Amino acid sequence: MSTPRRRADALRIVPRAWMKQPATRAVMRALGGQARFVGGCVRDTLLKRPIGDIDIATPLLPDAVMKSLARARIKAVPTGLAHGTVTAVIGKRHFEITTLRRDVETDGRHAEVVFDGDYEADSRRRDFTMNALSLTLDGAVFDYQNGLRDLKAGKVRFIGDAATRIAEDVLRLLRFYRFQARYGRGAADKDARAACRASTTLLPTLSGERVAAELLKLLGVPDPVPTLILMEKDGVLAPILAPRDPVVSRRLIRIEPQPDPLRRLGVLIAEDHDGVGRHLKLSNALRDRLVAMAAPIDLAADARAQRALLYRLGRAAYEDRVLVTAAVSGKTRNVKALLASAARWRPVAFPLKGRDVTALGVAPGPAVGQILAGVEAWWIDGDFKAARRACLAEMKRRVAKI
Repeated sequence: MSTPRRRADALRIVPRAWMKQPATRAVMRALGGQARFVGGCVRDTLLKRPIGDIDIATPLLPDAVMKSLARARIKAVPTGLAHGTVTAVIGKRHFEITTLRRDVETDGRHAEVVFDGDYEADSRRRDFTMNALSLTLDGAVFDYQNGLRDLKAGKVRFIGDAATRIAEDVLRLLRFYRFQARYGRGAADKDARAACRASTTLLPTLSGERVAAELLKLLGVPDPVPTLILMEKDGVLAPILAPRDPVVSRRLIRIEPQPDPLRRLGVLIAEDHDGVGRHLKLSNALRDRLVAMAAPIDLAADARAQRALLYRLGRAAYEDRVLVTAAVSGKTRNVKALLASAARWRPVAFPLKGRDVTALGVAPGPAVGQILAGVEAWWIDGDFKAARRACLAEMKRRVAKI
């Protein structure tokens, strides 16, 4: 294995708190002095943002990584040995450790790699310049692809030829827009956009799960609308879903209490929410929510009608319907008041059960449910004011008519 070529440090930072944590130091110590942090934890540290996962690169081969962690009594999980990845686990913290590598062949989804101890070669296989930075435990930052310059300028730029990077992994097309939404400032890179436009025919080759993960992350940024407009202009949204005008998304962002990626997806979809949910391989619960929020409600209905909706839908589904209906219709004037009323709503329970019906001699079967549903509708129409005794009396009246 070749020895990593050391390039002059472009920057040195004071080690951050996460770098000093005992678990972090234990893993780095187990891997020896040549391991470095890579990826998002480096990028977000330099931007002074909270970090997520901690990814580490090392010249050690996967088997050596497993043995080194075992000697240090650190749990090691062989999560992707074929691609050189081992996960170290200490308590609740997971560290993804990958052997330095080069791509030999790719098919747009998977890459055949060879392990190589050269950090500069490893940096060339990454997607964007800002993701090619590496960081030592003592704070030395290595920059082989002008990532520091682009990070400072808010420029999301592919490493090398953009079309080639996308052909290696089509998901990078969507990642470009997601990174533009989160880290980009000013005009998006022209070469990157051109390559994305030319590669939109490859989007159907991606699995729904991968598309959903990128799309929901993009929709989770504070303001995804400028990027959604770019995606629409570049023909990126149409192969994924039938999109509405992004102005609808802008209206939702102005009225939503907090960002909700799935709700933002709901207003972005113009039609067939169930079909989109199935294509994206969303869980049944998420798909059901996506479909339910698409049904409009009467925002101008009186307070009694709104309480009836709250009872039938539940607070969360009601809030979805209010926000999506308002964003799509543009009728946003009373949204704040409706959401405030929903926040004050205290769920009530219908006071009758099936056994109350059978106690009157009604045989178990469909009739029991029909009677209960009728009395419940009467109770709801009365604004939930009837107590159990009154509900029983209404039920007896209805049973007597059978």
